Amino acid sequence: MKPKFLTLLFIATAFISCSDDDNVPAPLAVESKTASNIPAPQTGGQGQPVGGPFTKFSFETGAVTTSDTDWDIAFRGTTIAVNGGAVTGTDDEPERNGNGGASIASGTFASINDASGLTFAQDADGAFAIPTGSDNGWYNYNPQVNIVSAIPGKVLVIKTHDDKYAKVEVLSYYKDAPAEPDGFVDESRFYTFNYVYNPNEGQTSLQ
Repeated sequence: MKPKFLTLLFIATAFISCSDDDNVPAPLAVESKTASNIPAPQTGGQGQPVGGPFTKFSFETGAVTTSDTDWDIAFRGTTIAVNGGAVTGTDDEPERNGNGGASIASGTFASINDASGLTFAQDADGAFAIPTGSDNGWYNYNPQVNIVSAIPGKVLVIKTHDDKYAKVEVLSYYKDAPAEPDGFVDESRFYTFNYVYNPNEGQTSLQ
């Protein structure tokens, strides 16, 4: 016969172990979504100073946000800002108060399935983490047909303001994402993009 105190110790240990397991939250599912017609208006351009507020986007909510803190990326014209680092010095920028960053990975959207091993840049004085200008970052501009198009094989991998990860594939810069946009007719500065977001802090998987 087992001594009574050993029996009680066994029961208590089993109860604690079971309780600990029950309290461990299950990981949240990785989200795969499409964001459509995210506006990116700007003032100026064509030799004039560029301005106007950025449109801020949250991967956690999957929507545009007006929050000063809970945003991850922001759009104005062809410029994409991240919520990490410092203001670059252009007009009407949002304050950077998160820990976000960006990396431009080469490959198909499906093949970029983990953020580990990538180097993440932050916005800084005089430079965006996602470089601006045709063929420098995410897009190419063809002046002959006045078309902005995403560079094939370039995937934006984003470290969010709160240390989570997402990948972005820009599909279109034109309202309603026409398959063959007309640069002189179709309304521009509207982003449509696929994204995959891992809502689990510290997890780098993007599939």
